Amino acid sequence: MAEETTNSLLNFDIEFDDDEFKSDLPTVDNPTLESILNESEDYESPAEDDTSSVISAVQPFKDSGDTTSLSSSDSNRTDRSSRSRQKKKIDIQKTIHGSVLKPNRLKNIAAQLLSAADRVDAGMPTSMAISSLIAIGTSHGLVLVFDPKQVLKWCLGSTAVGQQYGSVSALSFNKDCTRLLSGFAKGQITMWDLTNGKLLRTITDAHPPGSAVLHVKFTDSPVLAVCSDSGGSVFELEMKRLIGVRTCESKCLFSGSRGEVCVVEPLHMNLTIKDHPMQDVMVVAMATLSKVLVVTLRPQLKVVFTHPLKGSPTCLPLLAWHFVVIQVSERDRVIDPVLVFARESTIYFFQVICNNAQDIKCSGLQKITVPYKMLNVAWMNPRVLVTMDTNEKLHVIDVRSEEELEVLDVSSVQLVYNNSHFKSLATGGNVSQALAMAGEEACYQTVVSQNGQLFLLGTKGVYVYTLRNWRERIDVLVKQNKYNEALALALSFYDGRAKAVIGLTASSKNKKEVVSSLMLDLLFEYVDLSMTTLCPEKGKMEELEAYYQNIVPVCVDYCLHLSRTDILFGRIYDRFAVDYIARGTFLECLEPYILCDKLRSIPPSVMKDLVEHYQAKNMLEGVESCIVHLEITSLDIHQVVNLCWSHGLYDAIIYVYNKGMYDYTTPLEELLGILQQAVRTGIQLTDEQIRLGNKLLVYISCCLAGRAYPLGDIPEDMEADVKKNVFQCITRMKIKADDSTYPYLRTLLQFDTREFLNVLALAFEEKEFNTEEGIRNRQRVVDILLQVMVESGEFTPTQIGVLFTFLARQMASHENTILVNRVLFEQVLEFLANPEDDSRHEERQQALMELLQAGGLQQVNEEKLLSMAENAKFFRVCELLYEKRRQFDKILSCYLRDPSRKYHAFSYITSILNSERFSVEEQERLKEEAFNQLEELVSIDCKQAAQMVISTMPKNLGVIANKMKSNPKVLFEFLKGVMSCRDSGGSAIHTDKQVNIDPWIIELYVDLMCQFRPQEVYNYIKLNEGYRLEQTLEICRRHKNSEATAYLLEKAGDIQGAFGIILTNLQNKLKALTNELLSPESEKDVTVQFLEVQALILVVIQLCQRNSGKMDEAGREVFKSPHFLFRTD
Repeated sequence: MAEETTNSLLNFDIEFDDDEFKSDLPTVDNPTLESILNESEDYESPAEDDTSSVISAVQPFKDSGDTTSLSSSDSNRTDRSSRSRQKKKIDIQKTIHGSVLKPNRLKNIAAQLLSAADRVDAGMPTSMAISSLIAIGTSHGLVLVFDPKQVLKWCLGSTAVGQQYGSVSALSFNKDCTRLLSGFAKGQITMWDLTNGKLLRTITDAHPPGSAVLHVKFTDSPVLAVCSDSGGSVFELEMKRLIGVRTCESKCLFSGSRGEVCVVEPLHMNLTIKDHPMQDVMVVAMATLSKVLVVTLRPQLKVVFTHPLKGSPTCLPLLAWHFVVIQVSERDRVIDPVLVFARESTIYFFQVICNNAQDIKCSGLQKITVPYKMLNVAWMNPRVLVTMDTNEKLHVIDVRSEEELEVLDVSSVQLVYNNSHFKSLATGGNVSQALAMAGEEACYQTVVSQNGQLFLLGTKGVYVYTLRNWRERIDVLVKQNKYNEALALALSFYDGRAKAVIGLTASSKNKKEVVSSLMLDLLFEYVDLSMTTLCPEKGKMEELEAYYQNIVPVCVDYCLHLSRTDILFGRIYDRFAVDYIARGTFLECLEPYILCDKLRSIPPSVMKDLVEHYQAKNMLEGVESCIVHLEITSLDIHQVVNLCWSHGLYDAIIYVYNKGMYDYTTPLEELLGILQQAVRTGIQLTDEQIRLGNKLLVYISCCLAGRAYPLGDIPEDMEADVKKNVFQCITRMKIKADDSTYPYLRTLLQFDTREFLNVLALAFEEKEFNTEEGIRNRQRVVDILLQVMVESGEFTPTQIGVLFTFLARQMASHENTILVNRVLFEQVLEFLANPEDDSRHEERQQALMELLQAGGLQQVNEEKLLSMAENAKFFRVCELLYEKRRQFDKILSCYLRDPSRKYHAFSYITSILNSERFSVEEQERLKEEAFNQLEELVSIDCKQAAQMVISTMPKNLGVIANKMKSNPKVLFEFLKGVMSCRDSGGSAIHTDKQVNIDPWIIELYVDLMCQFRPQEVYNYIKLNEGYRLEQTLEICRRHKNSEATAYLLEKAGDIQGAFGIILTNLQNKLKALTNELLSPESEKDVTVQFLEVQALILVVIQLCQRNSGKMDEAGREVFKSPHFLFRTD
């Protein structure tokens, strides 16, 4: 239930400096009043056709700057991406709005309404007006006026007047609250002087009799008002006083005969806005069931805007005005009135732009669609709109983001509805059916917004809803023990993401200080309650850990967001540390924040506790991961180093030495020593030892490339020294207690030859190895590698082969700056081109290719090199050598022998033959080779082979066909490709692209098709031309292809011959089917045979139908004798 209060009404005055808001605004054409009154009701504007938000030259509320009043500002939203974590994650950026509206019941007014009903028979409340006073009309014609302290100031009218005039249907205060207009259900209007409670005017002829007053509204002028009645007409009321006599002149603004006006809303200027161009203009908005109009009353009557309005017949139109700050550019803002009009589920926002009294336009800003039907809409402030739906729920909407902030059920208010006035029951119900249906849930006079407050008139009192200030919204959540939501809401205030912010008016820095202080207090309270009241008294350790895993991340997240790690590791950690489980959970919850670099520094004392805790729980990998992400100042170096060496935390060892002591070689030497001992045992390495070796390879690669391990970069002032020292370390010739030469290099090669050489290859690309000294160092490394691997005999042939591949690539990529003696060089070549070695074939070929392209093989005999490449099946190497000799026909054979590239042979042939860069002789040799390899080409792709022949040597088609007769299957595939190319290449339009094929070739294709695809012959000869009829018929007869033979006989005019063949075939099928059916032992499914018989019968019938008209009576008699075969009876 709503809270009861006796607080006085709040007044949110807004002051603006209009000099700040200047902008050139677009012009629009305005219709005349006559055109509006005479247009049809089904008129649609272009804006109505567009379902998207209406766009204005002046940018709307969304994403276009500040729209706040000066009394309450809303900072821009800051988007912060959160990284995924390995453990419990708390989303502190989730949207929490809390309780936005604060409900209050004006209990003194409620008590006096009840008293008035009992004592003076005032009746039930029916209407309400709000200003600095509150006026409430009753069903018995009385008006009760209350001051801000809810004290009854006046009781206007009497029950006798109520019997004559009916219930009070509308109320309105003037600007200074000295006059009150009252409209009645039977059509009368009264004006009261609120300084003395006297009746000033009784107006009975303001509108036609027999209709109720639905609205009566003062304008900003004390002598001008507007009213509307249940007939749908709108009237201007001008109060006059001549020689002590008070009169009222009425003027019809809109006749209900063209559609009843349901609501009228004058624009009231904000008195704090100085020199606004609309100060001398009186504007009224009105809405029918089909359109909205904005009309100026002064200085002249003029329609300045109209817009269609659609909705359910049971829904009334809604109107609401408010002055709003609108951003028109990065620097300029204007404050203009914004009209909200709505019906059913759609809300429109239009800005009224006034350059002068003669130049007023309306510009669309925004359109919102809600998932419910609306009863009312009201502004709470320039950023917040409240709607009421048909279920009596208030919806608080942030205008800029269109986000719904809160839904509040107000059904307990028992809202008063004005449906009796819309039906004009007091005057006999003489209203249109449309207005009566739409007004069933009318509440224009009982839902009123004033100065940021929403008033609802219930059957037993008045309820007021105000926007809570930011502290109140947090306090509501705290009282409900919803600390997570309270902190999330506070964070949105801190970040400027919150909506409907009230009471947080200061600079951005000061706002953050105020909110930050409150958030820390909330955190302290939250932690204390979590450790006491909210903490489970009993439970398993796992349950308590799960409980604290929901608490600790909240504290960490918010402290990090506020940059208050001093609080996190001070008061908060100390509070958790009193409980063993809470302390351990706190320490474990730090890990994901450390790993995603949100937490880079931890006090040494806390880090010590973290290490001890992880060590006790055997979670040392987690410790290692954390160490390499923390600032070195957070670590107890002695403790961490001892821990890492004792448990093999190699990443952490490297990190501590690098970052803490700026030493990049000591950890390398120590860890290489460990790896050396493992490698020299000669037994299979353990997973741990392999992990160490891989880490060392990555570490060396990072150092030689100037990158820090495992992430980041080496400081620029140290980069050169680190590269030099690490290089000298791994190429060191001797170390203590070891008699072998180059022990570190030897160890890395024995661990993983290929990967270590890859590390060197990457290092050789660095700029340090491309200076004179760098080239010497590179050559020195090559000499060492040859000495260690080739001359020592410790390495396997495979490892030496990997070295030779490495050398070949290095010689190719560094322009012959690497020297290798001739004998060794030939060994490299022999290894690369070894035909008996199938391993890493492509890698060896690529190395030889690179060496060849770099000119590193100039001293090698070309014939020998070609022979080696041919034997090794290095076809790409052969191609390079043949291309150098311009033996393009040989290159074709390389393509055909290379399984991975033989499909590219066609494009290669076409490119050579269609290019002018090659001589005729070269092209002829290629043609000859292609001709010789045609069978191979056909086997690869018959269509491409045919396309190649047709495009490059069409005259040789017959020769090719004759040559390939010895291999009928290949010839058939080739001709199949030729026919496909013919069909796809030409057309009746592009005759130049048609392929002409000799008839004998087509007949040869039919002959081959009868052999290999007999079922396709009939369709082919039926759909194609170009063959000779007699020869083709002979081919089909020879191969006993009955269907094709019958077709050709029919085509030749031998109808009886065709009929005989089909009939014979049919009789054979029928005989086989009959035997199968009569066989007692047969279990075969005869469905297929039956379908074949049916198909042949259909063929016979079609044959008869096609040819019966071409034959004389004697010819047709021939077909009659066997007809008994086809009888179905």
